[in-house]
Formats: sequence, structure tokens, C-alpha cells
Amino acid sequence: MSRKKEYIEEDVVEKAMNLFWVKGYESTSMQMLEKAMGINKFSIYSSFGSKNNLFVESLKLYRKKVSKITNELESSSAGLLAIKQYFYKFLKLSAGKGFAKGCLISNTLNELDNDTDLKVRKQVEDFNDDIKQVFFNKLVSKSDKDQNILEEQADYLVISMIGLSSASKVYSEVQLENYIENTFMRL
Repeated sequence: MSRKKEYIEEDVVEKAMNLFWVKGYESTSMQMLEKAMGINKFSIYSSFGSKNNLFVESLKLYRKKVSKITNELESSSAGLLAIKQYFYKFLKLSAGKGFAKGCLISNTLNELDNDTDLKVRKQVEDFNDDIKQVFFNKLVSKSDKDQNILEEQADYLVISMIGLSSASKVYSEVQLENYIENTFMRL
């Protein structure tokens, strides 16, 4: 007879997500995960199969959290201004309690190499593709520019967002606001 789980899976994934978000995949040990999640290694392997699968679940949960502000962007009729507001909301989401975490996807992007698991790589690529599409749709709705230019601007905005996320770990609030304002002056 199998044992009944004494934890809520989404709760422990959120705890793991927060640890991965701060430490990164490579720097997060199984012992750290056990402590943060409040469950033992056996339970982690039983529920998720591996540290990598737990990380993929963490990335999915992160995307779900970001989707709340992305949905607001999608439903807004403000075009470029809505994207700018998204940047500010994204920056707020990237802030930690007492420290800045950046963006889990951007942090993961910084760890990618040729040996990165395809499921992890797919989560990162899908996140960036989804955000780019939302940016593109907002730009198209309020512009008569050529589609190729709008594609380039959507790429620029995604890369700017990744840069903002990384910068949020180090720079002051004023510097980050200047970055956002200057990013949108150029569009």
C-alpha cells in the first residue's frame, strides 16, 4: 500500500521555485530543496522523479504567476503604454523580500548551455515566444508600421525585459525606472 502524501504538491513546488529563483538550478542542492520544501529526498523523487523535473515544474508555476500580469496586458487597449506598464509590474514581480531575484526565466536563460535539458530549454523558449507575441499584438493594434519593424520592436522589448530583470538585481529603483523610460522613448 502506498503512503499518502502529507503535503500539497503546488505548495512544495512554489517553495522549490523560490529557491531556484534565488540560487539558480546549478547552485541548488537536493539538501537545500529538502530544507526549503519541508519534505525528504524520497518524497521529492517520488513526486517529481528528479531535480530536473522539479525544476521544470517550478518554471511552469513561474509562468503561471507571470501570466496574471500578462493577461492584464493582453486585455488592455492601451497599446505601447500597456507594455510599459507591464514592464513596471514585471519589475515589481521580480523584486524579492529584502533582495531582488530578477526573473526566474531570465536567470535560467543565463544558465543555459549545450547540455541543458530540452524540457528546461523549451520552457524558456516558450515563455519568451509567448511574451514576444503579446508585445507584437499590442504594437500591431496601435501602429501602422511595417510588420517586420513591429517584429523587430517586439524582439527588442523581450530582450529589454530580460536585461531589466538582470539589472534589477543590482541597480537602484531610480536607475531601473530610467531604463524603462528610455526603452520606451526609442519606440
